[in-house]
Amino acid sequence: MILKASHHPVIYPFLQVYSLWKIKRNFHKVFISGKYHEKGKPVLLISNHISWWDGFWVVYLNIKFFHRIFYFMMLEEQLRKNIFLNRAGGYSVKKGSRSIIESLDYTSELLGEKKNLVLMFPQGKIESVHNQMITFERGIEHVLKKVKGKVQILFLVNLIDYFSNQKPGLYMYLREYEGSDFTTETLQNEFNGFLAACIAENIGKRNS
Repeated sequence: MILKASHHPVIYPFLQVYSLWKIKRNFHKVFISGKYHEKGKPVLLISNHISWWDGFWVVYLNIKFFHRIFYFMMLEEQLRKNIFLNRAGGYSVKKGSRSIIESLDYTSELLGEKKNLVLMFPQGKIESVHNQMITFERGIEHVLKKVKGKVQILFLVNLIDYFSNQKPGLYMYLREYEGSDFTTETLQNEFNGFLAACIAENIGKRNS
């Protein structure tokens, strides 16, 4: 049995307020590049996974743009250590176990509701921000095959740079994937192409 998510009337709003406060306190500025068009569909957000911060950054984006109920998959051992996150949209996945299919099917179920936003990290682990090639696991393909109805798929690339500032700037790049091919290989190639373009754009920036 997996740990399914809920949204506690106190814990979930607290996480939102805490995320905004934490980001404002620790980052020089937040830069968001790319456009989001509301289509009245559930949103699957596919993101690079570079730090402990990633979930908080998506909470920030959700407040600013998506205005949906936020769900995110976490390793079961980490979720049990931070069980309050289970009451703020977090649900479990246990790699190497039979329950992983249950976690993926639950994700498909969540993406059947247009009010929901689901965050997935396709590589399934934290990697260096300097990694320029992400290897996708096959979970997203499984999820999209089982979803009932249309889903809006967005790529998110998060990068950080200091330039001459004491605190880092957070650079968030968004792009909608509008293709009809949901195979792992195609999604991986499309995402990595976007990732490379985002890194190149960030390298070309001046001090901000």
